[in-house]
Amino acid sequence: MKTVLMHIASHAVSSSRVLAFGAALLFAGGVSAAAAPQAPQKVAVLDMAGALFNSDRAKAIDAQLKTETAEDEQKVRTLADQGRALQDKMQKDAAVMSEADKRKSQQQLEEINVQYQYLVQKLQNLVNDRRQQFQETYAPNLVQAIQDVVEEGKYDLVLRADAVLHFSNSFDITAKVTEKLNRQK
Repeated sequence: MKTVLMHIASHAVSSSRVLAFGAALLFAGGVSAAAAPQAPQKVAVLDMAGALFNSDRAKAIDAQLKTETAEDEQKVRTLADQGRALQDKMQKDAAVMSEADKRKSQQQLEEINVQYQYLVQKLQNLVNDRRQQFQETYAPNLVQAIQDVVEEGKYDLVLRADAVLHFSNSFDITAKVTEKLNRQK
């Protein structure tokens, strides 16, 4: 019954048809459930990315990346400061600046902006590449940690946190999965 509901929910079917069909299945399930009582199901919620990127390994890689990019990050801050200072100067001196000075200042501002955008994009690409590499490398570890937590906690159902509208913190097993990741060698 769960598989049928998940299959239907994954396809773009009109919500009224899904609700009607789901209600019919739940009613039919309720009839059979009345005949055979079932133990309550144990449900958990997991933020997989949070578990992975809060692990000690991820933090170590993040620290290493910060060290590698410190020089470029300083350049970004310097360019931002230069751009703000030039904009302030242009606004303050606009009344007394010649057209040639205005064009020159505007050109300088554009050059600063191009350098700034280049460095920001370079840093973002590097961070995204490293995050993706980390995810691909440690995905098997994450899967194993999740399996261990699910087996130890005897969970019947684990939902992705980003797919759940609301849940109590008591359902969240993210910290437990991160703890398992940290214990792995």
